[in-house]
Amino acid sequence: VFAPRVLWMAADPALVRAQLAGRQLSRAEAGALRDDVSTDEITPLPVLVNFDATLGRWPYTGFTAEGECPIGRDAIQQGGFEVVVAGRRWGKGSSREHSVVAERAAGVRLVIAESFERIYRQNADNVGLFTSTDLGLAERIQQGEAITLDELLAGRDALAAAILRAGGLLAYGQQRLRGVASMANAAPATPPAPTAPSAGPATRAGAASHAGPPRTLFQKIVHRHLLPTPDTPAQPQVGDGVFVHADWRFIHEYYTGMCAWLLGRQFGDALALHQPAGIVTFEDHLSYVHRSPVHVAQGLVGAVNGLSRAHREFARRHGLKDHGYLQALEAGDPGNTGSEGISHALMAERYALPGQLIAGTDSHTPHSGALGCVAFGVGTTDMANAFATGAVRLTLPEVLRVELTGTLPRGVAAKDVVLHLLSLPHIRAGAGVGRVFEFGGPVLRAMATDERATLTNMTAELGGFTGMVEPDAETVRFVQERRGVALTLEPWMCSDPGAPYADVLTLDCSALSPMVARPGDPGNGLPLADLTEAVKVDLAYAGSCTAGKREDFDQYHAVLHWAAARGLRVAPGVTLYLQFGTADVRDYCARQGYLAAFHAVGAQLLEPACGACANCGPGASTDAAQVTVSATNRNFPGRSGPGQVWLASPPTVAASAIAGELLAFHALRQRHGG
Repeated sequence: VFAPRVLWMAADPALVRAQLAGRQLSRAEAGALRDDVSTDEITPLPVLVNFDATLGRWPYTGFTAEGECPIGRDAIQQGGFEVVVAGRRWGKGSSREHSVVAERAAGVRLVIAESFERIYRQNADNVGLFTSTDLGLAERIQQGEAITLDELLAGRDALAAAILRAGGLLAYGQQRLRGVASMANAAPATPPAPTAPSAGPATRAGAASHAGPPRTLFQKIVHRHLLPTPDTPAQPQVGDGVFVHADWRFIHEYYTGMCAWLLGRQFGDALALHQPAGIVTFEDHLSYVHRSPVHVAQGLVGAVNGLSRAHREFARRHGLKDHGYLQALEAGDPGNTGSEGISHALMAERYALPGQLIAGTDSHTPHSGALGCVAFGVGTTDMANAFATGAVRLTLPEVLRVELTGTLPRGVAAKDVVLHLLSLPHIRAGAGVGRVFEFGGPVLRAMATDERATLTNMTAELGGFTGMVEPDAETVRFVQERRGVALTLEPWMCSDPGAPYADVLTLDCSALSPMVARPGDPGNGLPLADLTEAVKVDLAYAGSCTAGKREDFDQYHAVLHWAAARGLRVAPGVTLYLQFGTADVRDYCARQGYLAAFHAVGAQLLEPACGACANCGPGASTDAAQVTVSATNRNFPGRSGPGQVWLASPPTVAASAIAGELLAFHALRQRHGG
């Protein structure tokens, strides 16, 4: 039964401040509610140095309304708000479970929104935070009406309801998953060998040889990894909650401390991780924290180094494979410079294989789906449960097929394709939320794996559960080139003819041109040629998991080598950062002879790390007036500093740095006589 205060997340900041001051608004008085509130706004980056109940001081401190941040530290706790109400797509962006932990620790018991992002809602279930899409509940609560538990769970799948009734996932796991670990042990005790022997490559013609109705590749892989549990159906359908075992589970340093805290609180000294050989840990976000404007300005470097120490202690205690910093963290060090690589980028380069299932604590885990596996992001509690039991939770989604037809014009990259998809009205309205994006078609088949990974990586921005590509000869080439492993695809590794798709989206890529996304949301895309005024830039950031791969650096080099050959340099007043996604990419660029051109134009080279994309290093803005052109995946308010961030493809970022304004490479060539 609820009798609490309700906070309407109004689009008008004055109305938010009025509620914080004690005024209770009706639904009509609240007016328009904010849509697309991201987890960057619920718990801004500086908050993430906390990973326990102290997070309760911070929820919504990054919430933006008309350019203002009306909610301060401690405001939710002091205001006694237990119900929060917002518009569409609440919880976009990062998989950070800090957001729901902060809300729960502040006293919020129920979040109501027109729709939720998939990872956010699952994280909320896992910590016992109720969510509902019935906005009418808020007014009933304000009128003092009793709301039953059954009403709060209306429309949820049986597993989600059972987890919420148990008080959260870890409590549920102790109660209901004791037999699952032994079932998971039926899978190999060590990660699969890096080959998949079979009679020949996957083909659609031979795909339907199995008994039963036709299935998508996603359905086949999930079926092979299903775990029977007391609360999941034997033959699950779309919308059912299930548990699966993962071939790989991975975590990075932003979440390891919270994971260790959750596991310690639940299991104490009796904790033993399930199949630790299938767990990989990464330090990828924070290795440039000593050069991060926000961390330095707010005195957070010491606390961040504490996160790294907690991460390393957890990996050491449990004997886990750890990809760490290039410079070891020692007591008293002011910081570190560079990592072995960004977690999901390294997973694709060194671990992921067709047919596997991968769960990671990053919303861009779908990056590895470019290799024909099911890879998806989970929250910290999900990972803690998976570490302890071997069981990974998911709700079976629908599959959306995206056919990329025609021919990709010269100068148009995979990033332009995905920015166009993000700009489509039905995608912006949430048509992709929670769905699997299966990319195919002749344009996709002509792409190298790194470019395919741009599409699957940004499934997170499309709102999807994951993105994937059916493996083919290009996949075999990639694995051979990156790992020296001969890979043979199995006939089942593709979707069957007649497989069930929720929808098929066909995009004629022949009509595409270089794209940009206006500041505020990756969905604010438009063709660069449609800009009516010149947009001057102060910063150009070329890196991140999305755009720090080999193929991306091929594109940067094509532009910057052309510029260097003509005596051009980065425009006065502009700083260009080139940050490698992994150490393997850095070494590739050195072998290819790219570094000379990068230095010649005046670019600043950075060792691998998430960096400015996560507001964790050089390239982040320091002033609201600064304008950045970025090859990253997100430009939510505050995501990469207080300035305005335009998203673009690698060649457009490089060309804009030379021009000093947003400009495509072909336009730069025209400006300088070819």
